[in-house]
Amino acid sequence: MSRAWNVALAHDWLNGMRGGERCLDLICQAFPQADLYTLLYRPEQVSAAIRNRRVHVSGLQRVPGFLNHYRWFLPLFPLAIESFRLPAGTDLVISTSHCAAKGIRPPPGARHLCYCFTPMRYAWALPEAYFGRRGLKRALIDRMLVRLRRWDRTASARVDRFVAISRHVQARIQAAYGREAAVVYPPVATRFFTPDERGGHDGYDLAVSALVPYKRLDLAVQAYAQTGFSLKIAGVGTELAALKKQAAPNVEFLGRVSDEAVRDLYRRCRFLVFPGEEDFGIVPLEAQACGKPVVAYAKGGLLETVLAGTTGVFFREQTAEALAEAVARAEEIPWDAVAIRRHAEQFDEARFLAGIRAEIDHLMAGRTP
Repeated sequence: MSRAWNVALAHDWLNGMRGGERCLDLICQAFPQADLYTLLYRPEQVSAAIRNRRVHVSGLQRVPGFLNHYRWFLPLFPLAIESFRLPAGTDLVISTSHCAAKGIRPPPGARHLCYCFTPMRYAWALPEAYFGRRGLKRALIDRMLVRLRRWDRTASARVDRFVAISRHVQARIQAAYGREAAVVYPPVATRFFTPDERGGHDGYDLAVSALVPYKRLDLAVQAYAQTGFSLKIAGVGTELAALKKQAAPNVEFLGRVSDEAVRDLYRRCRFLVFPGEEDFGIVPLEAQACGKPVVAYAKGGLLETVLAGTTGVFFREQTAEALAEAVARAEEIPWDAVAIRRHAEQFDEARFLAGIRAEIDHLMAGRTP
């Protein structure tokens, strides 16, 4: 990719292969010699392209309890990411960040491109979803978040060029940091996620998500208790026990599933249900790549990736009733799997890499390796 720059990569943490790590995976393939800096590293849970390099891990990883409860250490993330010392001679730092990685300190002379999933979500966008709304604990957390926002805004000045994952995040970057950002949409593995030749469905709807508060899977559980239609939920997270308590017998929890199993679930579902606000949302595009429509909350990045009436249906109030009503509307539409698939192909991996390449070339114009 581009010229033979001496590149360093930074990523918040590496303990799974979610959307951000799939972006990093392609960047790692483009820069196979680049060292990688991260707060937390579980090599068995990431791809070979990420593992096959020198990975530098913060000192927090040695703290008892950090691997399993890393979010408890949020106030220490700024100090940890700033503790890394990148080698002299580094030409380009590429951070892929939704938390602290953008705060890494580039060495003198290096340029820094941040592929930003969002300004620090914990501090800016959804603190209630992570920390609750009231009480002494929340009052103390609010004081901590003020400091985090101050640090995050200061650290953003270490970035020479921001690239956002959506226009939705582009606006957030402007609001939080006062910075302009280009937009390059994340990649969808359209060669892997393909339609089922059989067509049709096996009589269930599907949610694929981390089971964490802001994903709002509680709305899906409540809505399907009303409809009585079969819903399968693939994913793990802190909300699993609470969701199971709310669920009716027609809701099935599948836990962690492989990419191949997720593809099969997409292919044989009726609709993908996506009740949360997302910065971009790769899962809905994976389902569309398999020719399946999406029932989604009409806010955030999905407004850029789902075409109402063509590839999905939106609901505008984040309630179980509105979601159930949207599912009923989706049942009445004669969906065209070919058109849905064609739309998803606009977000393939090649376009992502071409976009990142163009942003690097823009940033490094006039410089030599």
